[in-house]
Amino acid sequence: MLSVEDLYVNYGTLRIIQGVSMKIEDGEMISLVGSNGAGKTTLLKTISGLKKPESGKILLDGEDISALSPDRIVARGLVQIPEGRKLFPQMTVQENLELGSYLKEAKKKRKETLAYVYEMLPDLKKKAAMPAGSLSGGQQQMVAIGRGLMACPKILIFDEPSIGLSPLLTDIMFEIIRKIKDSGTTVMLVEQNVQNALKMADRGYVLEQGRIAMEGRAADLLENEELKKSYLGI
Repeated sequence: MLSVEDLYVNYGTLRIIQGVSMKIEDGEMISLVGSNGAGKTTLLKTISGLKKPESGKILLDGEDISALSPDRIVARGLVQIPEGRKLFPQMTVQENLELGSYLKEAKKKRKETLAYVYEMLPDLKKKAAMPAGSLSGGQQQMVAIGRGLMACPKILIFDEPSIGLSPLLTDIMFEIIRKIKDSGTTVMLVEQNVQNALKMADRGYVLEQGRIAMEGRAADLLENEELKKSYLGI
């Protein structure tokens, strides 16, 4: 479904992404892991159209989307749940959710999709009329996920969804992501919580200093001695 081919991305004269290639198959969940400063967020911004590559290609269903604007990429079914949630705190939960369906095709299905989101995330239905900024961190993360689902994505990208959450809320968040994957949506999960991220994924990629250092079946990566030492403290 999504293919990144020999991607290079710069910030000014500084090269952040250096020849990254990766792919995600339809219905698959992959995890991209790496330490702070590895280039994960820059890679996601480029995939989502917020940053343009110096060279290389990003293909979605075989179409080169490298030069498209973010809204045109969303219209083709690729949606990102950003790090830090990026909600409108004074607007209600439902208003934030409805913003996710601003494009024409998603707007046609708004009522149906909203019912699906409230079924998937029942806590949000109880708080639909409350300002999003009044919710707890975990509930705000659910709003961000719900807003992404409102765009009717083919592939949903999560950027560090567990940041700032307690261990209990982190477990709940990962369970929600698992349900979304089981419903048929392709998922790309970018996480610092390496063990949890790889446990639930089909395959994984390890990004180091802008390059793919390791890749393979997630279960195999969890048993990799180098990864255990570097990321799991084992």
